[in-house]
Amino acid sequence: MAPAIIFNMQLVLGYAAWLLCFAAYGWPRLKAMDRAAAMRAIAALHSFRFFGLAFAFHGLVGAGVPAGFAVPAAGGDLAAGILAMLALASFRSRPLFWLLAVAFNVVGAADLVIDYYHAVRLGLPEVSAGLGPMYAIPMLYVPVLMITHAAAFVLMGRALLAPSVDAAPTRASQPA
Repeated sequence: MAPAIIFNMQLVLGYAAWLLCFAAYGWPRLKAMDRAAAMRAIAALHSFRFFGLAFAFHGLVGAGVPAGFAVPAAGGDLAAGILAMLALASFRSRPLFWLLAVAFNVVGAADLVIDYYHAVRLGLPEVSAGLGPMYAIPMLYVPVLMITHAAAFVLMGRALLAPSVDAAPTRASQPA
């Protein structure tokens, strides 16, 4: 079977497996938490995205892996991971926490979409064996990252549509 077919099949199966797990275990728990705690849990997962820097580690990935994929993927993962860590560190300052939560989700989701674009445009599935041990990242880690970005956007959207239970009361909401 051609490497590109195997790569694409495994990618789809990675999403399927994570969607089933997330629907059964992750989403019900996140929905039951207050929004800030749920976003904090998502930020904790994304704080490990610094590991994506390994895509730019020559020797760990083969020379056949296009630099046009590896370098932007590494940089985007580093940026999203640092923003997630900053969000975690700022949890007690809710306005700053939410600003950083929005930032790591926008940057992180955009990074993954751009990485998919570069991977397809540069033929990564055809040379995927050159990823070496990094092959596990797009198959096992990227699907749960994208799924949790989608969950984060749903949580943030709900926060905009409903009064927040985890925000401090404003003068207008306090009795006279």
